[in-house]
Amino acid sequence: MGLAQYAIVPVHDEWGVLHDGDVKSKYATKEAAFESAVAAASLALRQGHEVHVSVPGRQIGESALGS
Repeated sequence: MGLAQYAIVPVHDEWGVLHDGDVKSKYATKEAAFESAVAAASLALRQGHEVHVSVPGRQIGESALGS
């Protein structure tokens, strides 16, 4: 099977999940984007793919949830 990669990325003042070179949805918080990515990653895992999920650390002045 293949590799499924999900990266949480900033999109203006929101967060998105980068997968296959595209950000399809935007989320108000980093945590919400993470939960979406993990749900997708879980499906990919069940299909036999290797899965990578990456989330950037907190920046100065950013809340713990990235909002």
